[in-house]
Amino acid sequence: MHKSLWLISAGAIALGSYVPVAWAQDSATAADQESVNIIITATRRASPLSDVPIAVSAVTAQAMQNSGATDIRSLNQLAPSLLLSSTGSEANASARVRGIGTVGDNPGLESSVAVFIDGVYRSRTGAGLNELGEIERVEVLRGPQGTLFGRNASAGLINIVSKAPEFTLGGKAEVTYGNYDYWRLAGRVTGPVTDKLALSLDGVWSKRDGFYDLVDTTGRKVGDTNDRDRYFVRGQALLEPTDALSIRLIGDYTNRDESCCGAAYIETRERLPGAGGTYSTASANRIMTILSRQGSVFAADPYDRNLTITPGRNYVSKLKDWGVSGEINYDLDGVKLTSITAYRDYKSQDYGDYDYTGADLLYRDPNTYRQFKTFTQELRAQGSAFNEALDWLVGGYYAHEKLTLEDDVRFGADYGAFATCRLLLGTGATPSPLIAFMDPAQQRCLTPTGRAAATGSFGPLAPLLNGSLDLLYGIGNVGDDHARYFQKSENWALFTHNIVHLTNRLDLTLGLRYTHESKRFSSSFENDNGTCALLQARPAGPDLYELATGQIPGAPLGSSAAALAGGILTLGCLGNGSTSLNALNLRDKISDGQFSGTAVLSWKPVDHVLLYGSYSKGYKAGGYNLDRFQLGSTGLNQVPAVFAPRTDADVTSLRFAAEKVDAFEIGLKYNQPKWSVNIAAFRQEFKNFQLNTFNGTSFVVQNINGCDSALTTARTCASDDVGPGLISQGVELELSATPVRNVRFAGGFTYARAKFANRLVGSGNGAVPLDPALFLLPGSINSQAPEAVTTVSASWTPPLGSGGLTALFYVDGRMSSDFNTGSDLFPEKRQDGYALFNARIGIRGPQQRWAVEFWGQNIFNQDYTQVAFSSPLQSSSPATSTVGQFPTAPMANQLISAYLGEPRTYGITLRGSF
Repeated sequence: MHKSLWLISAGAIALGSYVPVAWAQDSATAADQESVNIIITATRRASPLSDVPIAVSAVTAQAMQNSGATDIRSLNQLAPSLLLSSTGSEANASARVRGIGTVGDNPGLESSVAVFIDGVYRSRTGAGLNELGEIERVEVLRGPQGTLFGRNASAGLINIVSKAPEFTLGGKAEVTYGNYDYWRLAGRVTGPVTDKLALSLDGVWSKRDGFYDLVDTTGRKVGDTNDRDRYFVRGQALLEPTDALSIRLIGDYTNRDESCCGAAYIETRERLPGAGGTYSTASANRIMTILSRQGSVFAADPYDRNLTITPGRNYVSKLKDWGVSGEINYDLDGVKLTSITAYRDYKSQDYGDYDYTGADLLYRDPNTYRQFKTFTQELRAQGSAFNEALDWLVGGYYAHEKLTLEDDVRFGADYGAFATCRLLLGTGATPSPLIAFMDPAQQRCLTPTGRAAATGSFGPLAPLLNGSLDLLYGIGNVGDDHARYFQKSENWALFTHNIVHLTNRLDLTLGLRYTHESKRFSSSFENDNGTCALLQARPAGPDLYELATGQIPGAPLGSSAAALAGGILTLGCLGNGSTSLNALNLRDKISDGQFSGTAVLSWKPVDHVLLYGSYSKGYKAGGYNLDRFQLGSTGLNQVPAVFAPRTDADVTSLRFAAEKVDAFEIGLKYNQPKWSVNIAAFRQEFKNFQLNTFNGTSFVVQNINGCDSALTTARTCASDDVGPGLISQGVELELSATPVRNVRFAGGFTYARAKFANRLVGSGNGAVPLDPALFLLPGSINSQAPEAVTTVSASWTPPLGSGGLTALFYVDGRMSSDFNTGSDLFPEKRQDGYALFNARIGIRGPQQRWAVEFWGQNIFNQDYTQVAFSSPLQSSSPATSTVGQFPTAPMANQLISAYLGEPRTYGITLRGSF
């Protein structure tokens, strides 16, 4: 807490001293201009930043170049209200604005923060983690943007604008080399073919060693992971046959063939509750004991970045992402017509070790992939009327997307032994006495003496339990051969956005959009885990289902025998993985229509001041949880779904509803030629907030809502009592200045409190209780939502002599308060406040025709966690996962892993242009 307060104070001092982020830095082609105001298109109209009555941050190409940004993740350094992170693969990127966003691990969920590149919607945030090539600027729009940009911008939007072809011949190239044997080559050439047609071609190739070393049980390095090996190419044509008509064609292709993404253990202790909210640490964690005997190694310091995984299960991340688009603009007697047509094909393969240990428990096989094929068409007409008293815009939008996910999760060779050992060691404050006889290499994970002792403790249930344990122990190298999910979505919308000039200083903006969304879902499974079907079988006489559900005399619910039987069914049929899946024919469809819109009143009392107040209504489409692990889990199950075979009727349990938001904002923008300040205060109320969390076994998706009055004993409430489940409110401050020639400062400060309601339910009608894994959410701050963030940047480009040489001195920083990185808010996943700084120094030739720059990112080598998660299966039970369950839980021994932030990198860049 003290560190957080120091960071916030330091940020406030920095802002007060005008040592601030690149909200409006000048582009490289206008390096000598002193104006801090730039042109943006956040309202589908080209307007100065200071005249747009919405909260938007504009980051130019020069600002991103100085910061070392090559993809949108680096925008964290320049936009305090934005936080981007990635997890198990870069396809799983997640963006948050004002503390609100969607966890990206489940491809069935679309992001709350939409990504547009050259006017084309990208299906998932991960598309923005590719190389961007030459860009003009990036706009970060904060708050719902549903009127002009569609259904999936309920929290905000990232609008990336690439550099268009030019009618002047030119080109540039750069070579970068850095530590971790990092190489990056980038270049662009552009010029006219005729006086009506210009072309451009830009490309990037980069390669780097991994940030983690893979080591064997002796500590010897056997490889690395989280490396980089990718290239990007984009060709463009700009045709301007007349002054009234322009046609821009773009084609791009990205290829990645990398190893990603490893995770390190950050919590491995077994903790015991103590008095007064304290806890003590047991001498050993029983889960670690099992894994250690199966070949796992646990590093003393996660930031040594040494990982041990199953040999032959290396992390693989391959990507092919390509697309074409065409934008036509035609001026028809004062009416501007715009058409943007695009097709994109995005395919990502991410597979390898899935348990992040040296034991072979779970893995994804090489057939695993996700693919999006998306066609979009947008038409707009805009102009003015009534002697320019009305600036009107109307349009339509259509999108058709085919999503295919093959997610083949298989049990490794060590799974059965691990699962059996885990159950037999118990969930009490101390491990079962059987730990003295534990041996994962022997049948039922016990020595003969141990098996005899266990049999004696089972009494008359011994034949049933021993036989079931034998079956569980034998599970290995089985699971999904092909688990495919298909989702076909169709979306169309009609929208209008109009600015009424009530006076020459008072404007009223009114926008409305109707969106209709339909989705069709289907799946097919090929699974060879026949053991699950045997465990779920219902023969004559006592069976495992009856024992687990308390139907056998002498073994009621809550008894050790019933708990053991439930554990055998849960782990033997993990994620509903069974040959019984093969007979399913899951089919479903949903359809929804929603209005979204905005109303803004803006006033310029003097030329340099803009005041505004706004209301916006946003919408994010519903869909399907593409995870067989949750099939049949409705939140109302009296008996866990995994205890019995699933049926086609369970398909509706995978649905989740549309997310909606009502947002209110007031703001002030003050602009002078050499400095500007923007202030905004906001409140955003989310209903049916789509929360996706990994509970250590599966991805749980629920629509989070609040209840105004007390919950019932079933933890539900009446439908008319349901209100917003998550509210984000706060203030934002942005500053930029060029106090003297060649000196530029920029910065921002965001205070955003994204807090859940005190009483939560898991559905819009209040009938579904909050999932038990989310018990810490009520009254808490959302994950990945630091309350206070400051960003700062400063550049100085003094001349060197009279020959046209200039120097470059640049530094930027991001200072963040504490926040929790796990969507279940386990205390073990909390990240302390920290600060990241980048720096760059260099020398540049006349008119910047060449440059030599030395750079560093994370120059102080700050250790921090991007996302922490419950290591798959690595706790004794869900009820003994976190100290947040104390004092009810007898102990907590969930192992916690994390995707760590990148270490310090540094290098040299050479640039040339003509």
